[in-house]
Amino acid sequence: MIPPIASRFVAGETPAEALEHVADVNDGGVTAIVNLLGEHYHDREPADADADAYVDLVADIAHSDVDACISVKPSQIGLGVADAVFEENVERIAAAADEHGVFCWIDMEDHETTDVTLDAYERLATEYDGGVGVCVQANLKRTRDDLERLADLPGKVRLVKGAYDEPAELAHRKKERVNEAYRECLEYMFEHFDGGIAVGSHDPAMIEHATSLHEEHGTAFELQMLMGVREDAQFDLADDYEVYQYVPYGGKWFSYFYRRAMERKENLLFALRAVLGR
Repeated sequence: MIPPIASRFVAGETPAEALEHVADVNDGGVTAIVNLLGEHYHDREPADADADAYVDLVADIAHSDVDACISVKPSQIGLGVADAVFEENVERIAAAADEHGVFCWIDMEDHETTDVTLDAYERLATEYDGGVGVCVQANLKRTRDDLERLADLPGKVRLVKGAYDEPAELAHRKKERVNEAYRECLEYMFEHFDGGIAVGSHDPAMIEHATSLHEEHGTAFELQMLMGVREDAQFDLADDYEVYQYVPYGGKWFSYFYRRAMERKENLLFALRAVLGR
């Protein structure tokens, strides 16, 4: 059982608990992106097991009265074992998602996974007529060029700032330069994409920039934010825009909760207040 201190950021340990949370956010006009926690497997058995769990999850979503899609991590479904294992597992997850009419996101991890992840996305987005999305990270210096490759593909592209500690020769490391790169990437997407833009950010300045670009170019977009982070803003924004909440669940919740608690001052204060009973 997940303790109350972590339940702000994690929806439970089971698919049923996650979908119960999804129903609640749906009531507020927010759609969900459901993620089974787990990553960096180096043996095939747990990678295959989590891929099986995702195949079951898309069926659960399809058979429930909720508005949700899924998001998978390459290292969770076999990339740490072999490229071929990841490709096999992501293919069967995408096929199951397509069969049930559930959108499938592929998360992006560190720079060593970028090429194989984008190759899988290009193949699957084409095969499943846009039913697959991928994440790209503005801090990587290559991302602006990657967007040119992705612009004419079906599917969706989520732009985030990037959270991995990448080498300086490959990534912008100063906050100001990452913000600048994020703005530049957003501008390219709104100018050159026909739609399918996902703005993955809690930064009010970036959200405002995206909405201004939408007003200027008319390009369809959505906002994506994490469970437990600026949730009031999520529901407020949902009055005017398409908003998605990233909803994690599963037994491997502790490391995810720890990262969320430590990355923002207000999250850490929330956790401390919960520990102190205030």
